[in-house]
Amino acid sequence: MTTLRLTGHDLSVADVVAVARGDVAVALDRAAERRVAEAAKVVAELAAGDVPVYGVNTGFGDLATVRVPQADLRALQRNLLRSHAVGVGEPLPRDAVRAILLLRANTLASGRSGVRVDTLHRLLDLLNEHVHPVIPMHGSVGASGDLAPLAHAALVLIGEGEAFVDGARLPGAEALKRRGIAALELGPKEGVALINGTQVMTAIGCLALHDAEQLAATADIVGAMSAEALRATDAAWDEALHAARPHPGQVTVAANLRTLMAGSPNVASHRVGDPRVQDPYSIRCMPQVHGASRDALAYVRRVLEVEINAVTDNPLVFAEDRRVVSGGNFHGQPVAIALDTATIAVAELADISEARVDRLTNGHTSGLPPFLTAEAGTNSGLMVAQYTAAALVAENRMRSFPASVESLPTSAGMEDHVSMGTHAAHKLAAVVANTTSVLAIEALCAAQGLDLLRAETAAGVEEARRVVRERVATLGSDRVLAPDVAALADLIGRGLLLAAVRVRVPVLA
Repeated sequence: MTTLRLTGHDLSVADVVAVARGDVAVALDRAAERRVAEAAKVVAELAAGDVPVYGVNTGFGDLATVRVPQADLRALQRNLLRSHAVGVGEPLPRDAVRAILLLRANTLASGRSGVRVDTLHRLLDLLNEHVHPVIPMHGSVGASGDLAPLAHAALVLIGEGEAFVDGARLPGAEALKRRGIAALELGPKEGVALINGTQVMTAIGCLALHDAEQLAATADIVGAMSAEALRATDAAWDEALHAARPHPGQVTVAANLRTLMAGSPNVASHRVGDPRVQDPYSIRCMPQVHGASRDALAYVRRVLEVEINAVTDNPLVFAEDRRVVSGGNFHGQPVAIALDTATIAVAELADISEARVDRLTNGHTSGLPPFLTAEAGTNSGLMVAQYTAAALVAENRMRSFPASVESLPTSAGMEDHVSMGTHAAHKLAAVVANTTSVLAIEALCAAQGLDLLRAETAAGVEEARRVVRERVATLGSDRVLAPDVAALADLIGRGLLLAAVRVRVPVLA
């Protein structure tokens, strides 16, 4: 893909990732450009008239009844950005900022917001010229959308605020000057059109969803490594068993585990004579637990794919019949509930992973040396790696309480129910990061267990162990393990472990 053309209605999560992390260039589709121009013409006509139109010639929120004189309409939009830029905290990461700019441009490309074509092109200039506004992490309550963070983004367009250019944090005017971009003078309704919407929560959510889906597939791989290290049976992956309870995710995970462990001499060696009737839940119930998380993430994907192509401004402009309609499309509740669900789903991947780590490191139940070290006592082995996994799981549980039930009224009670969707997005991103580290710890323990076992395993598991061992050596005497966990978290987070195993096992879902 050389250039992504925005139509306002066919953006995908993969497109968001490509622009946010791959720096794909973005342009405006010609048909979308015509729609934008038509809506801008309607807004200009309404602004010149005497009929009060919210956001065009009135105040905002509880001040909607205040009529703004014609001479003050440009100041109205400029002051809106200034007054709403009240964010606090660390700046959002580069990829999130790029995703936010893309999603805001895409919703404006629908031609329902009334901005001028030049304004939309200027927004795309920020993306393509790598001018990344400084957007503080906190300040949104998720209705009327992500007002505070989007105001910080929009300020740069008018030569105010701050932006990162080539790694330097600069005043907005200087950032634009460095890239040869002229500062914008806002037209009627353009301030509100730039900040009214769910693009911050949705952008963070899209990136976290992409990573979460990658983790779900990786969890099957790492779980298969643990199953082999614990000399588990593959009977629990039986196809007929899962067809009797055909949740899509469960069926997929069972098929993955069958594929990953197919033909394993290690598994075959203890099919006869093993006194254990069945394995603990963290092994036996991987299809049911991993699968439930996959099904939840599939629901989240459906919500986000609607939202990234939705018009979440207010009011909306219907140029075909010159109507401007006020409503509540900016309310983030659909996204907030979805992201809360995703957080729980990802937290469960970490929860069951940590249970397998505990099983692997517990010499009383694993059949392996205590804490996966051949010289226990003098060496503590991977004892405290399990502590770290437990600590991360505990934090995930605290973050899994839903943000979407935490409404607080704003704007003198006019906005008396809000979504807190951006809180849900931040929690999800944090839980994804924690879960990546938990799976890294499990991979570290499982690979160590396989090395101690000295057994020949299935091709998929062998490939996973090979990739782990390219980054991290087998543990002999005790060493500092933090770099090992970080190296494997990077391997998992960047999708490299998953990609390598998929080359060896192409049918892996």
